[in-house]
Amino acid sequence: MLKGLVTGLLLLLFIPGISGAAEVELSDVITALETPFKAQTKKSEQIADFSADFSQESHIASIDRTQHGQGIVQFKFKVAAAEKSSQAKFRWQYQEPSIQEIISDGQMMWVYLPENRQVIESDISQIDAQQGENPVTFLSGLGNLSQDFSISWGFPRLIESEGYLLQLEPRKESRFIQKIEIVVSEEAVNMWLKKNKTGEIFPILSTLVTDPNGNRTTIKFRNVRVNQKLSDKLFIFDRPEGVEVVDPAEQMSF
Repeated sequence: MLKGLVTGLLLLLFIPGISGAAEVELSDVITALETPFKAQTKKSEQIADFSADFSQESHIASIDRTQHGQGIVQFKFKVAAAEKSSQAKFRWQYQEPSIQEIISDGQMMWVYLPENRQVIESDISQIDAQQGENPVTFLSGLGNLSQDFSISWGFPRLIESEGYLLQLEPRKESRFIQKIEIVVSEEAVNMWLKKNKTGEIFPILSTLVTDPNGNRTTIKFRNVRVNQKLSDKLFIFDRPEGVEVVDPAEQMSF
């Protein structure tokens, strides 16, 4: 069950629209989604960090079982070179079904299991080098989605009272991602179209990730707050006394 939850989280970040969408082009929605996370966007219109409550639903196809989770998530983006997207630091704090944390400072990632008195410590650069395109890379690449994924309209294009549905397929083969469906906030798209502005509204409402085995993970965000100047200390794991560091190769395969 633990492996399913962790894999579900790493299959993350992103679920599911038509009438009323005809005047909005696919490129408009992609631009509204990517622009807040691009280095060349002026600082006042970037999203430097966000915090949100989240709910997660993970369906394991092989046993036809659905697991539910919820908690609090925090992200901080470090702007890279001008032609590149931001790099992400993140902290997922699960309150249900069991207490656990997944933390990254952009270089290392820790999966903390307080009930087991264990933490799984991984080098993100090694994960990426070994596996290529994967959800960890995806989390760091919100400004370059159209470079890493082939993006088309989902169906229906517009989910009433929510946003526009996009379907993303990796340009490189991925063992974790077959496709991602992202609901982009209609409010964020309208802000871009009417005011040519980003940075005030977090553009992602929810995501649905399907892996090559048919497993599906949905994450929905609510009560999102942006640009709160989150401290870097939030994204460093302070190992409690008596907690064992575990080799990720012994616990899970990325």
